[in-house]
Amino acid sequence: MGKKVIKYIIVAFVVLLVGYNSVYFKKLDEVKAEQTAKTFNAAAYAQNFWDKKLTPGLSNAIAIDKLIPMLNTNPAQAFDSYSHALGIGNLRYFLIQGKGTVAAIDGDDVTVSIAGLPEQKVKIATEYIFGNAARDATGLININDFNNTMDFNNVSAEINAIIRSKVLPQLKHAKVGNSISFTGAIELNKEHVNLSQIEAVPVAVNIQP
Repeated sequence: MGKKVIKYIIVAFVVLLVGYNSVYFKKLDEVKAEQTAKTFNAAAYAQNFWDKKLTPGLSNAIAIDKLIPMLNTNPAQAFDSYSHALGIGNLRYFLIQGKGTVAAIDGDDVTVSIAGLPEQKVKIATEYIFGNAARDATGLININDFNNTMDFNNVSAEINAIIRSKVLPQLKHAKVGNSISFTGAIELNKEHVNLSQIEAVPVAVNIQP
């Protein structure tokens, strides 16, 4: 046997050995179990957050008739004390609570005149519920707890779906002149605070004749 043939045999043996060690098998049920563990249930997460964190913590929301004067006189303190955000940008989220009188109703929102601040109006969204305000206003969800941004964003979508199914139907019965108390999430730009166009994503409402 020539040296060249021996060389080819050695190379072939090495290739086969590496290939053998590179291939391994798992039971099908083990693979399925791993895939299931990696599947994130955004709807279940959102419902748990709603039931165990958001709803029990509504009393911690800042009163709008307290927040507005602070935003007018000391906005930096207001943002530092009561807002939350994931990044370092200018958009910040507040969880607010307030009461007042229904001043106007249109297809997209209910306008509320705030008790104690007769010139201040807050629009409560009744149609388009989207974005991350309800998710981020409490500061109770940490993006680092998620494996990817898709799961994190899906939580927002599921929280908004809960709002559409549980909260918005109550607002459909609102009439001008009704007394209303509410808790909701608002988004403000700390560099360009516009208090004349506050819109709240409702989390809880109570309407009285």
